[in-house]
Amino acid sequence: MFNVGDKIVYPMHGAGTIDAIEEKDILGQTQAYYIIKMPGEVKVMVPTAKAEEIGVRNIISKENAGKVLEILEENETEMSNNWNKRYRDNMEKMKSGDIYEVADVVRNLAFKQKEKGLSTGEKKMLNNAKQILVSELVLAEHASQEDVENLVENKITMSFQEFKAPVQETEIGKDIVKKFIPFDGTTNV
Repeated sequence: MFNVGDKIVYPMHGAGTIDAIEEKDILGQTQAYYIIKMPGEVKVMVPTAKAEEIGVRNIISKENAGKVLEILEENETEMSNNWNKRYRDNMEKMKSGDIYEVADVVRNLAFKQKEKGLSTGEKKMLNNAKQILVSELVLAEHASQEDVENLVENKITMSFQEFKAPVQETEIGKDIVKKFIPFDGTTNV
């Protein structure tokens, strides 16, 4: 059971704050609803009786927000080369409501976008996943949306450069290769 003022996550929509708990009569049925204020002044109604079943949960702690950001600093996880399978797998991760899975989707798709671009569907998925990720980190970190968006982009850019950017050959590297001595005792100068 959640209370007014609780900061929660609604899977596939992002994080918000419970503004009220109200009784509503919809299609002849009266039941209690959480009225959740989402980013962008959007309000969502979720039946209180089904909230946990559909994956509504409290936002992560500030400490766990740091762990989420660490995921963005890692190398991508393996994804299918088949667009359909990759899309379904990423959608399952997002539907789970698990912020760590959402961060994995954001990083993986951002890497793929930087490498060779994304289809329209995957671009939309990346934008949606980023919105979900950022909305929760804003509340967990008590930071502005702009600051969190910049932080996420910087983490992804840094990890992409570390793990995926082509390595530039330097003069020093060329010298080392030329002076390498093979195990058979011959030299290659």
